[in-house]
Amino acid sequence: MAENMKHEVVVVIVNEGHSEKVMDAAREAGARGGTISHARGSGTKDMEKKYGIVITPQKEMIYILVNENIRDAVMEAINKAAGLDTNGQGIIFSLPVDNISGIKFD
Repeated sequence: MAENMKHEVVVVIVNEGHSEKVMDAAREAGARGGTISHARGSGTKDMEKKYGIVITPQKEMIYILVNENIRDAVMEAINKAAGLDTNGQGIIFSLPVDNISGIKFD
């Protein structure tokens, strides 16, 4: 177990084809790696009208485990590279992680 270290998982949802931009930005901000999975989004025409974005159904979800000390830098870098104002139309959030097993931290 990783003791005395607080971690968070940064979750990113982007349009398909933009996960490498996310990971490149995250690594530049200090992240070591992440997990990418394919997903399908669902939205309504009301969401498109209200937020002014087109809902692209094919998505990629990226999960990046980081030390809480670099969380903000990682999220900011990802937002610049693939946030809502880009073609990636990324949504980014983080969640606290209580316990970790199976990962070696230096």
